[in-house]
Amino acid sequence: MKSLRDIVESSPQLRDTAMHSLRGEEQPQALGPALWDWAAVRSVLLVRLRSIGDTVLATPALFALKRFLPQARVDILLEDWVAPVLEGFPYVDNVITLERKSTKARARIARQLRATRYDVVYNLHGGTTGTLLTRASGARFRVGLTTYQYSRLYTHLAPSPSLLWQRDRTHSVEQQLALLGWTGVPVSDRPSTQLAVVDHAAASITRRLRDAGWNQESPLALIHPAAAFATKQWDTEKFARVAEYLSNRGFAVVAITAPTETQIAVALKQSASSPLISFSDLSLPEVTALAARARVFVGNDSGIAHMAAAVGLPAVVVFGSSNVAHWGPWATGPAEVVREEMECQPCHGYYCEKFAQPECILRVPVERVVASVERVLKESE
Repeated sequence: MKSLRDIVESSPQLRDTAMHSLRGEEQPQALGPALWDWAAVRSVLLVRLRSIGDTVLATPALFALKRFLPQARVDILLEDWVAPVLEGFPYVDNVITLERKSTKARARIARQLRATRYDVVYNLHGGTTGTLLTRASGARFRVGLTTYQYSRLYTHLAPSPSLLWQRDRTHSVEQQLALLGWTGVPVSDRPSTQLAVVDHAAASITRRLRDAGWNQESPLALIHPAAAFATKQWDTEKFARVAEYLSNRGFAVVAITAPTETQIAVALKQSASSPLISFSDLSLPEVTALAARARVFVGNDSGIAHMAAAVGLPAVVVFGSSNVAHWGPWATGPAEVVREEMECQPCHGYYCEKFAQPECILRVPVERVVASVERVLKESE
């Protein structure tokens, strides 16, 4: 476990917090009184199953906890495929991984959590598996929201994050922070998302870019043209026009997709008249390292967009069906969302119920995305 000195010295944010304290400046506040004796807490677990974006958006909660309890053990439970996102992340002591769709793995993790004897467990999402594992931990304090199913399995149920933040609309980050803040953890400063760039991934990206013919004098523009659902995927040909624009501005354009999305990368290359580097097999730490090297990001509403925002990369994110207030980039760098306003937004997003194809995202014009890119680049200068 990291010492307080190691954590503070490795973190610009914690150093800033310490300096603010010395200067007597206002410190972050909790959203409610302490619900138990925090001085006696030695271990805390966050449960956050599901996707890349969900994991990135949980990093402010991890940071807030470690800032508040630098001597305590702070762990997080993630699905195994997404866990590499937090490689090298300094505000977590242990990343516990759960194999997807495995009953045996759930039973094993349940035993492991109970054996660890956590003092406090927060379930950051009310899914059934997360709830059952929270209960199986046997922690004295088990925290969820009043809206969660199986609420009897929790010891403490927080009210609506909107009530706690006193605003109608709240971001996913704010909803997670609300759980902590309601129990007495200072969160009022709404910390940013963060990811670490690990050395081996940075070296790998440098090598792969060089092998792909990248001229290091050209700044990098990162494009992510894929998405989980059609309602979130902007037209590939429009991404090609943006790639051409960026190339004409002197950028080396790099497109990334997952191995199952190589056809999108192929279509993008075929549609673009300008040079394009593409990768479909990057590890998640390599994606972080690439984003940290880039000058601008353009992509769909996805976990990759949240990764880009977490390293401070100026970003333009094209939105379709999703709730922007809840899922927009939680960015410290310049960022803009481009969307076509429609009465049916937001929706569940699995498919379009109103049109033969998802018009909400397909109607977004190239010109508006390019204009947003111009603005975030200018702001970042």
